Amino acid sequence: MVSDPKKAQKSGLSVCDPTWERMHNEATDMAKASPILASFLHTTILNRKRFEDALSYQLAQKLGSDALTPLNLREVFDQALESSPEIGEAARADIIAVYERDPACTSYAEPFLYFKGYHALQAYRIAHWLWNSDEKPMALFLQNRISEVFAVDIHPAAKIGRGILIDHATGIVIGETAVVEDDVSMLHEVNLGGTGKETGDRHPKIRRGVLLGVGAKILGNIEVGEGAKVGAGSVVLKDVRPHTTVAGVPAKVVGTVEGEAPSHTMDQSLPTEWIDGDFDFSI
Repeated sequence: MVSDPKKAQKSGLSVCDPTWERMHNEATDMAKASPILASFLHTTILNRKRFEDALSYQLAQKLGSDALTPLNLREVFDQALESSPEIGEAARADIIAVYERDPACTSYAEPFLYFKGYHALQAYRIAHWLWNSDEKPMALFLQNRISEVFAVDIHPAAKIGRGILIDHATGIVIGETAVVEDDVSMLHEVNLGGTGKETGDRHPKIRRGVLLGVGAKILGNIEVGEGAKVGAGSVVLKDVRPHTTVAGVPAKVVGTVEGEAPSHTMDQSLPTEWIDGDFDFSI
């Protein structure tokens, strides 16, 4: 935490923002280690005074197009971040989640600079604010750009909590009435979709601390209970009890989850007896 406000202002840091201070220090070290990236790092982080300023710039650069330039988008993003401080707070929590859960991440700055799952999620947060502010055309435009640029399709009406890890992210689909609570982790090609026959509230509800393995498909207005784990490639068509592991097509209970939330441990392994075909599905 920066204790001297004058020093913080001179260095471009915000007071009492440890996440931003750490990112700033990491970017300084990166620029020293890789001078060829110094201009990029200064433009993206080091010349910005606040986390929100840097986030707005980064997302606008990623999502700008001939239809709406980065400068146009920054006006929209700045308005959202100013009007809803919760967006910046969630974005910080997401950085910490990525750093703590993804073994490939070695700094706070890495997801901010390079991870498209993080970028897609923060852009969704702005689209969600637009949707709830009765700016639906702009929200849908942004959803389309997120899908085009990051290969992640999140409807702006979906409700997503904070402390979320979307690892690798390619092929993620989250439907209009889906709910994802805090501290959830999901990997690429996860689909929170409808069955194709329903209207209204038709998408899954993913409770706190859930881990959704690679390619998991959760379909319909069903609930995956707190602290549950869904195995890679599974198709879930029924409710999943809290702290339960399910796997298969269609998914069945293959075990329980003990201890820390699976979204934190990121352990996608399944019981060996199920993998070997000896699991008793009657339990």
